[in-house]
Amino acid sequence: MKKFNLFNEVITVDKSELLQAINSAKEYGINIDGAIKYAPFDEKEILIYQGKYTPQPANALVKAQAPTLAEIFGRNYQIIENKNKVLIKAFSNWQELIRVNTPRASYDDTTGDGVDKFADEALEEIGWNATEFDINYRTLVDVLEKECEGTLLCIEQEDPYKFSGLGFLNDDTHAKEVLFSYCQNEIKKLMREDSLYTTEKLTDDEKEAAEYFKCL
Repeated sequence: MKKFNLFNEVITVDKSELLQAINSAKEYGINIDGAIKYAPFDEKEILIYQGKYTPQPANALVKAQAPTLAEIFGRNYQIIENKNKVLIKAFSNWQELIRVNTPRASYDDTTGDGVDKFADEALEEIGWNATEFDINYRTLVDVLEKECEGTLLCIEQEDPYKFSGLGFLNDDTHAKEVLFSYCQNEIKKLMREDSLYTTEKLTDDEKEAAEYFKCL
């Protein structure tokens, strides 16, 4: 998986397309590639902005002045405009972007407790069964981030070290194959090498998990 670190990234958007979206009165978003997208958003879309512009009614005595892009986006965004492009830095709006993107994320690594579930039902079934053999979600996420394609939308800084992220897998079916194979191999090795996990010593829950991973 690739990291998209909002601390470092500047998103470039076509100015005319952005103005068209603003004036459309439709809900729209800007994804990490700088493309304008309209609701409903794709299930794997990763947005650095989501909103809908509603013009303020003009005062009968004072002609309404159109707001600047900086005013439309708000103080949590840094906006630089040139003739054809708009450059956006979005890291200060991280907490809002968690809310915006979590419904489409494969997993959430933004809390102090770390990852505790997968959004995809099949991946979650693997995670749930793997815990019977002390294979935790953190380990499974490390495998996914190493072996699978996708994007980790995050804020990460080195000094002092800070990390928070949302994972988006490109292919849940492939991810399931990777995780299932990993857990199967680890459990077989554990049952082979650790006397506490021989077949006759497994609890009912461990047996059920071992059967799920085809280790019995």
